[in-house]
Amino acid sequence: MFMIFNLPPPAPDFYRLSEVAQTFLGNPPNLTERRPLEMRIADKAPFPPMEGRTIPEMRQKLATLLGVRMEDVVVTASGRLPVSDRRVFRIIRDRIAREGGLQEEHFLIAPFDVGVKRPDGRWNVVRPMRGLGLDPWQQRLILWLALSGLALAPVAYIFARRLAAPFRLFAEAAEQLGRDPRGARLPVSLKGTAEIGVAVSAFNEMQDRLRRYVEDRTAMVGAIAHDLRTPLTRLRFRIENLPEEARAKMAGDLDQMEEMITAALTFVRDASGPAERTPLELSSLLESICDEMAETGADTQAALGEKVIIEGDPVALRRLFANLLENAVKFGGRARARVYRDAASAYVEIEDDGPGIPSEDAERVFEPFYRREPSRSRQTGGIGLGLAVVRSVARGHGGDVVMINRPDGGLTARVQLPL
Repeated sequence: MFMIFNLPPPAPDFYRLSEVAQTFLGNPPNLTERRPLEMRIADKAPFPPMEGRTIPEMRQKLATLLGVRMEDVVVTASGRLPVSDRRVFRIIRDRIAREGGLQEEHFLIAPFDVGVKRPDGRWNVVRPMRGLGLDPWQQRLILWLALSGLALAPVAYIFARRLAAPFRLFAEAAEQLGRDPRGARLPVSLKGTAEIGVAVSAFNEMQDRLRRYVEDRTAMVGAIAHDLRTPLTRLRFRIENLPEEARAKMAGDLDQMEEMITAALTFVRDASGPAERTPLELSSLLESICDEMAETGADTQAALGEKVIIEGDPVALRRLFANLLENAVKFGGRARARVYRDAASAYVEIEDDGPGIPSEDAERVFEPFYRREPSRSRQTGGIGLGLAVVRSVARGHGGDVVMINRPDGGLTARVQLPL
């Protein structure tokens, strides 16, 4: 490319005065490597007239060749050669000599206009035909640029891929971090510039801080729940001397508090540290849970579907699907489950025939201890940790869970898990 732009441009089209005169006389020359000359009639002379040391000689020679007065010949030209470009000037002189012309013969460089006054006052004007496209030099230059671009395209593609690879890994790591702070850290040896290495270290430090923060908060909740059992035990002993009616009510409240504490401890246990992952088949897992619930009278059914195998924690996933199936039976009367997959993920959908949930509660139902049922009855309201556990387990596996209202009524819980 450097050589192309530093090479001298090709010599422009040039025309001897005899060739211009032949065109005026109606016998234009046969030009093979140059644009042909054309003659037209104009009302006015070409403007502005060209000035220079050799112009009077050229006008006089044209007037002699055409048999007219010198005053009736006008030459205009905008294709002057730079004074310093003597190489192009020599090329033109040599070419004229090779074609049989005299080196001292005058010539014009395109573009130019030569006008000769007619007896009726109008002007015959001869000029090179204007090109409709690019000249040969421009065509060669564009061709070289296109070929250079094609040659460099694979190198540029590889370079762009290598440059974008760290950013793609950053995006994947950020997505994983949003789902599970305990995800794998970015490798410090990630290829890239020095700035990429600094960004990797900062990202890993941020992930460590987030993980410690989540673990500290989870441990604090577990410690509080565990410590609450001691005063609850003392309260159970102290109500033994109360009247039967009062003792029964207080015992019910204590049982509910005990259930909440147990649920909180179970939630903390499930959220603390990843369990061992093993290959498991989702359809078989759902069928076994539905069969166990059906034995107790629950209306549950798992549709026959394709076999989908994922790497997961069997205990945690069993609890996830059991919670969703129990909610579907409790609030919708029945539960229907099915499994399917796409190229990257496995999906489990559990449908019920309940009233659904308002759209503004679609995310809030996954918050710990949030219950749409205002009652504190253990039979209707629950503790409020079931769906929090569901989302915690799903995201701990790199997936997620959403609640979708069906157009024909009922609710669908859709669990997405990566393959």
